[in-house]
Formats: sequence, structure tokens, C-alpha cells
Amino acid sequence: MELLEEKIRTEGCVKGQGILKVDSFLNHQLDVALFEEMGKAFAKRFAGEGVNKILTIESSGIAIATSTARYFDYCPVVFGKKVVSLNLDNEIYSSDVYSYTKQQAYKIMVSKKYINKNDRILIIDDFLANGKAVDALINVINQAGATLVGVGIAIEKGFQEGGALLRQQGIALESLAIVDEMSVEKGIIFRDQLEKK
Repeated sequence: MELLEEKIRTEGCVKGQGILKVDSFLNHQLDVALFEEMGKAFAKRFAGEGVNKILTIESSGIAIATSTARYFDYCPVVFGKKVVSLNLDNEIYSSDVYSYTKQQAYKIMVSKKYINKNDRILIIDDFLANGKAVDALINVINQAGATLVGVGIAIEKGFQEGGALLRQQGIALESLAIVDEMSVEKGIIFRDQLEKK
């Protein structure tokens, strides 16, 4: 997606050790017009798949998932909660995640009321690195007996293993921008740039 790649080029910042800072438009301040275009792109890529629910993890995936849901007849967006609270249902699906960015493990929880075996679920998230968050969401879908339609990612770090592992499993993975190389010295190089060489 050229619009997203251009935004990453102009506003993204490589912080070293595989960290791409895009908080000016993706995960702190939100570019709503860009999110609408991302939602359209995901809708086009997963058209005809019968998506009736979108699943993500709090918090950065929620806005992208919400923008995408409008193109699937405003289907519900369900998100895995990271923190136990008094108003969380007792009957939950849970799965463990290790966050590359935060360098810590946590548990995600989804109420059993909101996902069931009749659901055809599209996973949406902001980043894909090692794939641990997506694995946890797939685990929740499997616990519910629901159907995974595919995975939509805003930015995939192609130099990490997550995308390759998901594709090897036959999972329909659509990433709007795939960063294959990045460094403070060289900047950001997208997969489509390398494919043109």
C-alpha cells in the first residue's frame, strides 16, 4: 500500500534493534484518513470471505480494526484484553503472548460471550514481528471453535520470522507494508522495492 509506505518513509523513525517508531500516525497519534484507506485495503483483500467478526489485541490494533469493520457491514470488533479487571467475565478464553517491543510476557483474555463456533474471524493488528500476538489470537479462535479467515497487518517486519511462519502454515496473511530491511544508517527498505531490483 503506497500511501502507508510513504507515511512510514516520511514520518517513521528507525530506533535500532528492530524498532520502527510510527507513533505520529499509527500507535499514539492516529491518522484517521490513513486508517480508512487501510480498512478499504483489507476489505478488498478479504472480500467474499464471509467475515462476521474482527479480532485484535488492545490497544494499537483497535483503531485499525474499527476502521476495517465498517467495510464488513460494521461487524463487531472484539479485542483481547491484557489486564484483568472487575468487569471482565469469568468465562474467558486466554492465551499467552510475548511482546517483542515491550520485551515481556502477558496474557490476553476474551470473553466467551463474544466469539463462538459460528464466527468467521479476521485478525487485524498494527505490527507483525515474531508473530506471537497473532499466534495467541489464533489460539483463542481455535479454543472457540471459530473459523480463521485470515490475518491483516498494517506493518510487517519481513526480516523477522512471524510472516514466514504464518504463510508456511497456509494462513492467508495480508500485510499492507512489509519492511525487509531497516537501520539508522540505511533507513527503511520495503519488500516491493527489493522485488523491483
